[in-house]
Amino acid sequence: MKNKKINYLKKTLLLVFLMFININCERELSEEATLATFPKTPEIFTDDFVAMGSDFYFPYADSKFTAFSVDRSEGYNSNASIRIDVPNDNDTEGAYAGGIFRVDGAGRNLTEYDALTFWAKASQGVTIGEFGFGEDFMNNKYQTTLTNVTLATNWKKYIIPIPNASKLLNERGMFRYAAGTQGTNGMAYSVWIDDLKFEKLGTIAHGQVAIMNGNNISETTFVGVNSSVDGVIATFNMPNGVNQSVTISPAYLDFSSSDTSVATVDDTGLVTSLSAGTAVITATFENEATAGSLTINCVGSFVHAPTPTLNPANVISIFSDAYNNVPVNYYNGYWQPWQTTVSNDFSVSNNGVVDNILNYTIFNFVGIEFSSPTVNATAMTHVHLDAFIPGPIAPGRQLRVLVVDFGADGVFGGGDDTRHSTTFTANTPTAVVSQNWISIDIPFSAMPNLASRSHLAQLILEGGDGSVIYVDNIYFHN
Repeated sequence: MKNKKINYLKKTLLLVFLMFININCERELSEEATLATFPKTPEIFTDDFVAMGSDFYFPYADSKFTAFSVDRSEGYNSNASIRIDVPNDNDTEGAYAGGIFRVDGAGRNLTEYDALTFWAKASQGVTIGEFGFGEDFMNNKYQTTLTNVTLATNWKKYIIPIPNASKLLNERGMFRYAAGTQGTNGMAYSVWIDDLKFEKLGTIAHGQVAIMNGNNISETTFVGVNSSVDGVIATFNMPNGVNQSVTISPAYLDFSSSDTSVATVDDTGLVTSLSAGTAVITATFENEATAGSLTINCVGSFVHAPTPTLNPANVISIFSDAYNNVPVNYYNGYWQPWQTTVSNDFSVSNNGVVDNILNYTIFNFVGIEFSSPTVNATAMTHVHLDAFIPGPIAPGRQLRVLVVDFGADGVFGGGDDTRHSTTFTANTPTAVVSQNWISIDIPFSAMPNLASRSHLAQLILEGGDGSVIYVDNIYFHN
């Protein structure tokens, strides 16, 4: 009996030992299998595209689709390269070149690398607007962009640091570019890119990161209104000793709110106001505090603009949830170099219905254009808009509304453009006030400078002092 017990114990211990080995082997195999799902291939293009699949190039919707090709006669120490032909600014197929290279299939594990590198040159000295990675036309979660990159006619190596490679476990957005002709007087040129790949250089110093462009920004909001942490910039000391900055997605950071009962912030930098009060949004990058902050001053429930009640048959709407809007080129043209106004539009529920609001911050002036096609408002008698200034206003603060007609040729600057400006001032019968909606209704009969209204194309707001203004319900009506 004793021997039987000993044999039984031996068998039991052996079984436990085998199970232990089996469990550990399974765990190890499981990890290997997971990592194998996302390859660590660093190369994107070296004489040809590497493991990108068959459907990997996606141009931006308004760029020239045929700008990208593979040049089989030109390369960096080779006979092949990526070629980008930036079009003339009057090219009917697209006025600039831009797009992404996205892996067709599972993404790549880039955790072992610290930079995207490539060699590039151009047909003439140019400045390229953007090079980067992390854009996949899905979440674009870890987008990183190097802006205003100077290219010469000789080959040169360029380095885009990876802010935090540990997050890039399954990245599909391998490369992105956007190139225009702002610095070439609208004339076309070509760019060549070769040896495009991820590398472990080991000579890039730890990045210093800022949010809100390093500023401490305060924003007045309302319950249910979303705000965004933006202006995320990472600065690295490069192998040549030069500090280089890249714009990065908020997802690289960890955010916190000083009062989560007032406002919360998610891992994409989206801030949601919950109740009246003040909360300060800050961030850390790899456990180090970033420069800059966003202070949310939530003043309570949102006050909606008056709901329009006009018959839709008597309205030509530019921006309103009450009517169908005509095609609009943009609600903020950002006319450089004088404009500071930035759009931070938001939506808020109005009795279960979404109310979209134009939100202009750092407001000095802003242009809204609807020229494709222009608007024939000869049957209309008035232009209407609602405006709300949430912050305090100085005595004599003005708000000017300009209506622009492009004339019979229907294009800007054709020699027959006309416009009229109407000014509203604080402490007057047509008062500019804060914390209340200002309903502006201007009759066309009071616009003698507007020769015609058969080709209306722009509405411009001026007179901001760098604060915030909300706008809703922009339309022409009879």
